[in-house]
Amino acid sequence: MRVLFDIGHPGHVHLFKNLAYKLIEDGSKVLFTTRDKEFELLLLKAAGLPYISLGPHYKTMTGKIWGLVKYDLKLWSVARKFKPDLLVSHGSIYAAHAAFLLGKKHMAMEDTGNMEQIRIYKPFTDVIISPNVLPAQLGPKQIRYNGFHELAYLRPEYFTPDPSVYQWLGLEEGEPFGIVRFVSWNATHDIGQRGLTAKDKSELVARLGKQMKVFISSEAKLPKELEKYKFRIAPERLHHALHYASIVVSEGSTIASEAGVLGTPAIYINSNPMSYCQEQERYGMVFNTTDSKKVFSLVDSILDQPRDNFRIRRERMLAEKTDVTAYLFDYIHKHYGRSEIVRQPAKTPAAVTK
Repeated sequence: MRVLFDIGHPGHVHLFKNLAYKLIEDGSKVLFTTRDKEFELLLLKAAGLPYISLGPHYKTMTGKIWGLVKYDLKLWSVARKFKPDLLVSHGSIYAAHAAFLLGKKHMAMEDTGNMEQIRIYKPFTDVIISPNVLPAQLGPKQIRYNGFHELAYLRPEYFTPDPSVYQWLGLEEGEPFGIVRFVSWNATHDIGQRGLTAKDKSELVARLGKQMKVFISSEAKLPKELEKYKFRIAPERLHHALHYASIVVSEGSTIASEAGVLGTPAIYINSNPMSYCQEQERYGMVFNTTDSKKVFSLVDSILDQPRDNFRIRRERMLAEKTDVTAYLFDYIHKHYGRSEIVRQPAKTPAAVTK
């Protein structure tokens, strides 16, 4: 079997890498395609997975429109040579269009509910697999599973934290530190949304800095006074840092959710909170707000609690949620195995519920 994965965000590399390893071990051939947006190329190289970069990521709306045409054609050309049996992505418009042009199946993962994007890729997609907490109702192509994407790569089966992260960060082992994540607000699902003001950002870092070392990861250019806190760690080591951090405060949903899955308390600041972050709030792992005063009070509340409280909550969450990588591997073999592809189109199964 030949499977092409199209990547649109660094988190998508993590989402699919363990699935790719399992497919390769099972005798399949895989290929990743990506745009050079942030750390995708570094992560794919570190993971030892075959990939082709299709070019730079466009940030402006004009650039995105031009990119839709450019990368549709580029991905179609790459896929035509690779000859995949199946294309897999996190709601990639390019993968959906390439699959349609090649007469192949496209399996999409979806957890943002970004309808302007879904409307473009859905007609050319065979199945849309989403967490059961996603509120978007996407019709008969949608099936749901009990979990969220970060469980595909941060469960203990796939990730072992490395305590030498303290050395990478220039800290003594056990020294407390916090991670703050700011986004650029250029993603299509970020249009019209907001996070912290510049003043709030400075105050947050100052408050955390009184109790611990602070590291900032930022898509956007930082104010001069915050540059000294910039996170300078290899991207493939980020999850080790998230595991050992005392707290994570993030405008981005992926890092907030990753922290929660790792057992690290996180505050997610976005006026359009993602459903999976809200689900993790039910377990007391991720706290959602846009109120700066509440952010500061949450910081105090979290740091006053023993870390073991959050580790216990994490164990409960893992016990109740699906192993997403194993679920996807089984789904692909059941519905897109070579015999099914050759003899008959895949059938969409009944929805998976809690």
